[in-house]
Amino acid sequence: MRLALCTVLGIGCVLLAEGSAKAQNLSTYGTPGLVDMPTAEMLPDGDLAMTGAVFRDTARGTVTFQMLPWVYGSFRYSYLRGFDGGGTGSRYDRSFDIHFRLREETRHGPAIGVGLRDFGGTGVYSGEYVVLTKTFAERWKLTGGMGWGRLGERNSFRNPLSYIDSRFETRPPNDFGTGGKFSTDQWFRGPAALFGGVEYKVNDQLSLLAEYSSDTYSTETARMGFDADFPVNLGLTYRFENGANINAYYMYGSTLGLQFSYVLDPRKPAVPGGLDKAPPMLQPVDRVALASWNLPGRDARDPTLREVLRARLEQQGLRMVGYDIEGGRATVEIENGRYNAAAQAVGRTARIMANTLPPEVEAFGITLLRNGLPITSVETHRDALYELENDLDGSWRTLARSEIRDADERPVGIIEDAYPYTTYRFGPYARLSFFDPDDPVRYEIGAAFVGDLILRPGVLLSGLTRLPFVSTLDDTTRVSDSVLPHVRSDWALYAQQSDLQVNYLTANYLWRPGPDLFARFTAGYLEEMYGGLSAELLWYPGDERLALGAEVNYARQRDFDMLFGFQDYDIVTGHASMYYDFDGDYHLRVDAGRYLAGDWGATFTIDREFNNGFKVGAFATFTNVSSEEFGEGSFDKGIRFEIPVAWLTGRSTLPKIRQTIRPVLRDGGARLQVENRLYDYVRDERAGRLVGQWGRFYR
Repeated sequence: MRLALCTVLGIGCVLLAEGSAKAQNLSTYGTPGLVDMPTAEMLPDGDLAMTGAVFRDTARGTVTFQMLPWVYGSFRYSYLRGFDGGGTGSRYDRSFDIHFRLREETRHGPAIGVGLRDFGGTGVYSGEYVVLTKTFAERWKLTGGMGWGRLGERNSFRNPLSYIDSRFETRPPNDFGTGGKFSTDQWFRGPAALFGGVEYKVNDQLSLLAEYSSDTYSTETARMGFDADFPVNLGLTYRFENGANINAYYMYGSTLGLQFSYVLDPRKPAVPGGLDKAPPMLQPVDRVALASWNLPGRDARDPTLREVLRARLEQQGLRMVGYDIEGGRATVEIENGRYNAAAQAVGRTARIMANTLPPEVEAFGITLLRNGLPITSVETHRDALYELENDLDGSWRTLARSEIRDADERPVGIIEDAYPYTTYRFGPYARLSFFDPDDPVRYEIGAAFVGDLILRPGVLLSGLTRLPFVSTLDDTTRVSDSVLPHVRSDWALYAQQSDLQVNYLTANYLWRPGPDLFARFTAGYLEEMYGGLSAELLWYPGDERLALGAEVNYARQRDFDMLFGFQDYDIVTGHASMYYDFDGDYHLRVDAGRYLAGDWGATFTIDREFNNGFKVGAFATFTNVSSEEFGEGSFDKGIRFEIPVAWLTGRSTLPKIRQTIRPVLRDGGARLQVENRLYDYVRDERAGRLVGQWGRFYR
């Protein structure tokens, strides 16, 4: 094991080692473990696990993401029947866990891990642990550890850390207030206790589990009558080849438990290999020369040639809006309407140009546009396409012989009838809302119409209208108790008082004020709750990891019916933003400025985005609003998922399924939501993203 980098943002250190101990089982907490107790194992790097577990009066749903080879994080939502109100009321509890690997398992030594349970919730499951796991004879896996908090209750003893510092001897009372705080003064403090267990792998599908639990369930015993006197838990797990697991447990000598888990690798799409038609094969040069539109005497600038090229690109889901030929070089400007990897759009465009344009055209220039906004240009050569088409490493060798640069600031060679242009979609939609204590999952289902009218390059009118058919969003009886301006916490009133919804209706102008610069101005009904004006400037060098942006908005609160009226509340907001792509799949974003309630602060977002566009991330916002003023949850935070539809269907398409999960929606740290924010608008076509996906050039 080699130490590569230590103390990143004060969290821990990156440990690079050869191989890793992979988890074969997830506990009732949805993390690598036995029954209730954790192990020192990891999921395979990048895997995403979803777990549901039920036993007496308790249900837990957990999402665990292996963020790095040495760290995973979890978000859990639990139901505890009879936990509140003297045994008559129930508790819906939200909690976050994090686990670090300190040492990887080797031939002669165990894996070592350290973790925090419920480190940022209400503290119902709050506990910390250090754990060791070692595999013997390939089938036996032994685990032993020491826990604090809930994991330090059974047969506890003096905290060994108290011999280093007496402050570790006692654990302060669990006072999370409104929840969501990081109670660092409790971590690894108070009495400690030992736990352990064994997993026996019967075969590749079936394993048997046994553990000694250090958790006495003291709170559940006092409030819910749970019996946890017997410390041994038994279980078995059966694994299916598709990543699903079913577990059955006999727990604490008093109850049965059942659990279902599903682990997926975001790198592997649901349909391996995809269902797209193969790209057009390159035609021999002499056959291209004999094509009717290339007969001797025909000018390469002839409109017939242009229209043939345009039609062939259209068949591939690529809209040609610009065309020019100068000497032995042809340039096309395209808008990609199909491929979630822009490199694939470039590759298909190059093939079609080679199959269509006369042999004397040797160089191909391909500029990627979005609604007429030039983003990136790629220069490649006909001879490289032919030479490397069947090369095992052809895509990457083609990259070495291509040039990727910032596009010209204005589109050139625009075809006369390319604009105005209209796109629209009409179909069903579904919205979900989580964590209302009265109904943890609320939904809205209806019909939606979304459309764009591109009047000329960079000038577009956009709108989204929804008509709900079935909804439980408006059934909530919760009333905002926020002491801040109600900039988000009155969301239920928008659901209750709206029928036909104008979700946004805007006029937009996007342009390039200079090299590596992008600009946007938006006016209208900007989102469901606000209308107004928004202006943004982005500096984004195509070959750099860093991008910087600035945005300023004037926002006025809309009427609850989500039509065309406004309320009295208005505010000027704005943020300065920094975006940075790390090695691998990691992306950091920091937005600092003024939020809708008038508070000042910053939002930190970290995403892991795989090459196919599957994204998992987390964010947290800290402002000058105190936790007491913010209310339940203490500060704004959450996790988010972005799944390309192509990942699910195997067919190239641009839409993505996006879901943000917030433990609670409050007014502090609330930011305006504006369509077409520039970084996400242009990122997929910038050089860094293009290069990363160049392996799909010949697909």
